Amino acid sequence: MDLQGTISPYVGNLSFLVTLDLSNNSFHGHLIPEIGLLHRLKLLILEYNLMEGVILASVYHCQTLQAISLATNKLRGVLPKYRLSNLTSLQILFLGENNFTGTIPPPLVNNSKLVYLGLDYNNLHGSIPNEIGNLKNLKVLDLEANNLNGIIPSSIFNISSLQTLALQLNSLLGTLPLTFGLQLPNLRKLYLSKNQLIGIPAGIGHMENLQVLYLGANQLENQPRSLELSFLTDLTLCKSLKSLDIGENHFSSHLPDSFGNLSSSLQSFYAVLCNIKDPIPKGIGALRNLNTLALSDNNLSGTIPSTIKGMKSLQRLYLDGNQLEQSIPTEICLLANLGEMALQKNNLSGPIPSCIGNLFNLQIMFMSSNQLSSSIPSSLWNLENLLFLNLSVNSLEGNLHANMRALKMLQSMDLSGNRILGKIPTILGDFQSLSVLNLSKNSFSEVIPEQLGDLITLDYLDLSHNNLSGEIPKSLAGLSHLHYLNLSCNKLSGEIPRRGPFANFTAASFIDNEALCGQPIFQVPPCHTTGKPKAKFLLKFILPILAFTSILIIVTLIMMKHRKNNVKTQNTIDVVPAVEHRLISYQELRYATNDFSEANILGVGSFGSVFKGILYEGTFVAVKVLNLQLEGAFKSFDAECKVLARVRHRNLVKVISSCSNPKLRALVLQYMPNGSLEK
Repeated sequence: MDLQGTISPYVGNLSFLVTLDLSNNSFHGHLIPEIGLLHRLKLLILEYNLMEGVILASVYHCQTLQAISLATNKLRGVLPKYRLSNLTSLQILFLGENNFTGTIPPPLVNNSKLVYLGLDYNNLHGSIPNEIGNLKNLKVLDLEANNLNGIIPSSIFNISSLQTLALQLNSLLGTLPLTFGLQLPNLRKLYLSKNQLIGIPAGIGHMENLQVLYLGANQLENQPRSLELSFLTDLTLCKSLKSLDIGENHFSSHLPDSFGNLSSSLQSFYAVLCNIKDPIPKGIGALRNLNTLALSDNNLSGTIPSTIKGMKSLQRLYLDGNQLEQSIPTEICLLANLGEMALQKNNLSGPIPSCIGNLFNLQIMFMSSNQLSSSIPSSLWNLENLLFLNLSVNSLEGNLHANMRALKMLQSMDLSGNRILGKIPTILGDFQSLSVLNLSKNSFSEVIPEQLGDLITLDYLDLSHNNLSGEIPKSLAGLSHLHYLNLSCNKLSGEIPRRGPFANFTAASFIDNEALCGQPIFQVPPCHTTGKPKAKFLLKFILPILAFTSILIIVTLIMMKHRKNNVKTQNTIDVVPAVEHRLISYQELRYATNDFSEANILGVGSFGSVFKGILYEGTFVAVKVLNLQLEGAFKSFDAECKVLARVRHRNLVKVISSCSNPKLRALVLQYMPNGSLEK
């Protein structure tokens, strides 16, 4: 509902109130003491607000309370020691995600009716009190993400009703009891990750109802004298198991052949960074309902088994950071639901399977730092849902395929460190969502495509260490989000653009090129135009004299003609056939006028505004932009185009070009530095 403000003290007048539920709002301030007047209250639910302060003693006067949920607020202080014992009917106590400190007081866990105890994500410290075993009806115990230490009290494993035990993200020590699998027959979810536990009890497979087992990031080791992760064989008895995490431990053995016999309901298996070695067992293909397989950063060797094709539900495959070799099996293309594939940092060789385009749901494809060869298959460009592509540091060669299609959802593409040849395809300008493009350390040649300036979301562009030549496209100056640019170690020439993101780049972006010029900050020579001093001299002194002489001769001839014919004449305007003008695009006009900046306005007339601009080749122009909202504007524009295109007169400015589209009508005129377009 998103209610705000403080809780009104008049709530205390609702003497018959049974349920007070103000959850999921934005109430702030302290708990009001008037809540203690609600003697019939059974449910107090204020979770997901902004409440502050401590839990008031008046709350414990509501002796009929069955549930208190104050989770996800900003409450602080220590937990009450004795007052909660007054709430003999209390079944649910949920105080998670606050700022409570201190230890867990033993009296707090003496209520035998308590079914749910949630103290997660606070700042509690010390050990878990042994009295917690008195909660004989407890189904959920959540102490996650505190600073608890010491061993897990054995009394917890006497709570046979327990269904969820969450102790992860603490500093708990020691081992689990050897028989805990028998003592917790109803346990469904066991979260012990990110502690300092050692050893895995042999009886773990007796928890037939177990659905989630998280043991990651501890100090677990394999059972003595066992060369394989034998406890995985024990877990094959847990037929309801859906999610298993054993990663970031100190195992040094291989996956057993029985790995494929784990529960058919298993959906995720995480075993990263735990020194698993030897080949992946072929029986893995039997895990038909597995959607996530994470074996990253181990010492797996051998090949990716072709039996992987049996994992029809697989959506995420992480095998990166191992020592897998030989080619990527074509059977991987049969994983129709695959959305993320990470095979980087292995020793894989051979070509990328040509059938890779069959993985229509693929969004992440990482194959960097292998020994892949041949060219990139054309079918890869059929992956319309691809978001991230990294094929860097391989031995890929050939040209980027001529039939390359625009992947309009792709956000990052890294093909660096390969042997790719030929032109950079102009179609890259149609990759509308691209923010990272890295083509460095290849053998791309010819010019940088002007179309790269259409990548308006581009943030990172690296084309260094290629054989690119020609000028840096002026269109790149329009990439307002570009924060990193590297064009070094090529054969580029011409002027380095000054505008847009180029104002923030340094010389490191342009070093080791052939003939770049520009501003001193880029550590390149200044750009010189041949004969520029002479041209200035001509413009300043010679041309005005010639112009004055020409005008004097023309005036004399006109006067003589007037006298001869005894007819009074006026200056006439000669109409000549229309001439062809250089085409100027809307994009170039935006660049020339700095996106029609007000700082470039020369004047405002009845039908529009006139802007000063500089074209790509450095020509100063005046751009007259029509106000399309005014009545008669289109007729004015058409008439002006027809007349000025055919007129030659010394008192009229020269028309260079025009630009017309549904959003804009503009005339590009000769710039008169000392004059006015209104004259």
